[in-house]
Amino acid sequence: MDDLGRRILKLEHQYPKYGGPKDHQIRERFGVSATTYFQILNTLIDDPEAAWEDPSLVNRLRRLREATI
Repeated sequence: MDDLGRRILKLEHQYPKYGGPKDHQIRERFGVSATTYFQILNTLIDDPEAAWEDPSLVNRLRRLREATI
């Protein structure tokens, strides 16, 4: 997993503390649109390295994704 992946996981891990829309944080931290960010995140949570890095977060995000399908 690259540095971008780690930074995305870190934001996802910390974000419940901030609340509100993430769009501003995403644009400011990563310089990408929210759509691009969530495409990267969706791929990232299928990466075994991400699951090893932060298993509880990745499992929670996988459950949320499954609930919306």
